Amino acid sequence: MNQIIATFSIVGADPETGEIGVAVQSKFLGVGAVVPWAEAGVGAIATQAFANPMYGPDGLSYLKRGFDAQETIDQLINDDSGSAERQVGVVDAKGNAATFTGEKCYDWAGGVTGKHYAAQGNILVNKETVTEMGQAFETSEGSLADRLLEGLKAAQQAGGDSRGKQSAAIYVVKEKGGYGGLSDVSVNLRVDDHPEPIQELERIYKLHQLYFAETKEDQVIRIEGELKQEVMENLYRVGYLKTQSPRHKELYDGLRAFLHTENFEEREQKQGFIDLEVFEFLKQMNRS
Repeated sequence: MNQIIATFSIVGADPETGEIGVAVQSKFLGVGAVVPWAEAGVGAIATQAFANPMYGPDGLSYLKRGFDAQETIDQLINDDSGSAERQVGVVDAKGNAATFTGEKCYDWAGGVTGKHYAAQGNILVNKETVTEMGQAFETSEGSLADRLLEGLKAAQQAGGDSRGKQSAAIYVVKEKGGYGGLSDVSVNLRVDDHPEPIQELERIYKLHQLYFAETKEDQVIRIEGELKQEVMENLYRVGYLKTQSPRHKELYDGLRAFLHTENFEEREQKQGFIDLEVFEFLKQMNRS
């Protein structure tokens, strides 16, 4: 028998950007290893309750064959003798969404669909956990990952899993949206065991965005004047310069060493410029 996974999740898509993803929270160890599935240009699936892990790859296969979200769910449950104990949410790349809750899932259990999303959960405190999750997704701004996280936060505030909290995950794909444009996985973060998993997920998501998100044009500034002095002082403070008054080459060699050591290659600017968000990180390094 499959292990029970009582959880709440949201699958969502942004047809304009091509982003598709899943966010999930549960009183279950490492929920991100079981529930979320997604493929760029295809769709996203959340499989839970007495989770059937094959709903993920099988559902994506149906979507690739041209089935819409509801037809995909119909195929999954028709092929599964245990479907009465399953729960699943599906969204395709166009934003069509569907959700299913088997009649033997533990209360409160159910799901809702809206524009480009499906939200569902089981063993919840109340229905509002699901409806507020969907509402937050619809009304929030930012990237798909931002909106999925807002959904999770709203769900927890509305009631959440009746047994408590333990793990959370977010998984978002987009064609060539991964590191260096070399993969389709743009966000893949998990909190496997934590007393406040959504808060911790949000914390590491912010770090992920700092390291890997594209630099905002209005955050790129020339290194000159007072800023140049601060850059030199801070690079010296954290050990990337041997003197607070380096020569031109020494300064930019030190800055480059900092950027590459701290994994900021994706935010490196042409010589003479710096990303202000990276500079703020530099200023806070090694400060208690």
